[in-house]
Amino acid sequence: MAEYLHNRSNTRIIVSNYVNDGRPSVEKLVDIIACMQATGADVIKLDICVDYITDLAPIFTVLTHCQVPLIAMAVGSSGLISQLLGPKFGAFLVYGSLGGKPVPGLPSLVSLRQVYKLEYTNADTKVFGLVSNPVAHSKGPILYNPTFRHMGYNGIYVPMLVDDIEEFFETYSGSDFAGFSVGIPYKEAAIRCCDEVHPIAKILTACNIVCESVYRSSEHYSKEAMDGKLIVYNTDCEAAISAIEDALTERNVSSKGVPHSTSSLISGRTFVLIGAGDAGRVLAFGAKYKGARIIIFNRDYKRAKALADEVSGEALLYEALETFRPETGDPCKSICHWNGTKFTSKCCFKGEALRGYDLVFDVVYTPRNTQLLKEAAEVGVTTVSGVEMFVRQALGQFRLFTSGSAPEDFMRKLVIEQF
Repeated sequence: MAEYLHNRSNTRIIVSNYVNDGRPSVEKLVDIIACMQATGADVIKLDICVDYITDLAPIFTVLTHCQVPLIAMAVGSSGLISQLLGPKFGAFLVYGSLGGKPVPGLPSLVSLRQVYKLEYTNADTKVFGLVSNPVAHSKGPILYNPTFRHMGYNGIYVPMLVDDIEEFFETYSGSDFAGFSVGIPYKEAAIRCCDEVHPIAKILTACNIVCESVYRSSEHYSKEAMDGKLIVYNTDCEAAISAIEDALTERNVSSKGVPHSTSSLISGRTFVLIGAGDAGRVLAFGAKYKGARIIIFNRDYKRAKALADEVSGEALLYEALETFRPETGDPCKSICHWNGTKFTSKCCFKGEALRGYDLVFDVVYTPRNTQLLKEAAEVGVTTVSGVEMFVRQALGQFRLFTSGSAPEDFMRKLVIEQF
């Protein structure tokens, strides 16, 4: 080492150490750094093996306070945000994979340059992200990060692979971490971890966003909250129901002119719901609030019956779905289809069976035009893609994240182009 130090000219020396002893504490890491600094190195690099995303908290603390240039790379899928958030906490540099087979814990160089653009990240950057397991499928980063930059908001949105939701919120509840989207399987569990629950999320017993109240004040979802609390919301319900209402309004305007009624076009109509999971629950309560009559089909009849009882609706056997027809004389029939598969939707009907409905809505947004929607469109039924729900709930989340407005045209264009 002495020879290297003596012979260098314009070079700098990095000394690296692999740390693999469970969950290293701040004190442990400080001791390691002190020993490495004694070698005379210009830059210190720590390769740290982590099992859980909460293991990264001591690393961020050390990065923030270290007096010598420090590189910290957490190895493994749970360590991804060590690179994405490195510049915020003062990392000397971060790593990205060059291509080919993905490397666990390493973002691709392309994503660092095009999606995250870490050159805009600094100590004041607010951190947002999707809390889920799995999380690799998240499209949030390609939607929210460009939108932050478009609006001039100093924020970054990252995927967060979480194993223990309670420990996660206990660990990352400081002012740097300002808000989280909540995905499967934590939509219900997150409610138990927070201080305040918005009424819609309380009714649904499920949420899709958690915000630190010191930054939140939005007329769209809640009264001003007390500082320092974690508050849970659900923007899915309003997004889905408003998408259906707007489609019905547009159809009425095109056929009959501007409607005079100020009540919801869902009110008094039959709302046929297929699926009683998270999405089904959101739609059932939303339709009930608007005054619809709810009919629910689900492969597990007991689950359909339980949800139907909660919304004063009716549950029918799944086997009766293909022969089911809405009552003659209903002013309008709406149908929502939900298939448990995330990225595909198999149609439960043939076109003629759908002809009796006024509107068909599929919450699946990838692909945008599912088989169900194709079948409905072919017989002249109004259709609403899950893209509409996705865009609207994202707009709601963005407003809550930033306590400001959301650029609808910009975000909608991103979704159409990127998803």
